[in-house]
Amino acid sequence: MSTPIKVAVITGASQGIGAALVSAYRAAGWRVVANSRSIRPSEDPDVLAVAGDVADPAVAERVIAEGVARFGRIDTLVNNAGIFTAKPFTAFTAEDWAANIGVNLAGFFNVTQAAIRRMEAQGSGHVVQISTSLVDQPINGVPSVLASLTKGGLNAATKSLAIEYAARGLRVNAVALGVIKTPMHPAETHASLAPLHPVGRMGEIEDVVRGVLYLENAPFVTGEILHVDGGQSAGHW
Repeated sequence: MSTPIKVAVITGASQGIGAALVSAYRAAGWRVVANSRSIRPSEDPDVLAVAGDVADPAVAERVIAEGVARFGRIDTLVNNAGIFTAKPFTAFTAEDWAANIGVNLAGFFNVTQAAIRRMEAQGSGHVVQISTSLVDQPINGVPSVLASLTKGGLNAATKSLAIEYAARGLRVNAVALGVIKTPMHPAETHASLAPLHPVGRMGEIEDVVRGVLYLENAPFVTGEILHVDGGQSAGHW
């Protein structure tokens, strides 16, 4: 009996880290279900694009259901979709709150619940959250309460899910990032962002991909918050 081809679901997959993860999993021989609100159909028959906002429970269910219908299984979910709003605490608006809770927490909850139902039935699976090191080490001058609130929630949920499902063949991990060179950060901001990291540079998208793939290929690792942050979480400098 041949080994089935594994399938990864990646949210926030239309650009930046998400798009790079799609390419990396395909290069590793996986099939991919790629989701974002603006995702476009792929010419690759082993990439299924499912558009929509996973903050909507119906969309989250559809992402997983269409992936299973097309490829027959779901082996890994990478919760990459997220937003970051840097404002002084008293400047946050009700709209900021709703957007951060919707994308960072509700989206995670909806699609992860749908994915884990499928993984539990299979008896195997892996879930990875993309988080931030600001949860561990806030930085003066980078006001980030909503990021800390939502991504800190993901870190806590990662550990809780890892313990709940450890005996059922599922692993749950997270990658906590420093500042990564993505379209979110214009080139003119890079010189000011690089010194926020003890190593003296921003992270590259490939650094994130390597972190996720390490966790993918580490079957004895679960409940881990892997910091890919140039030393940011280690302390002050």
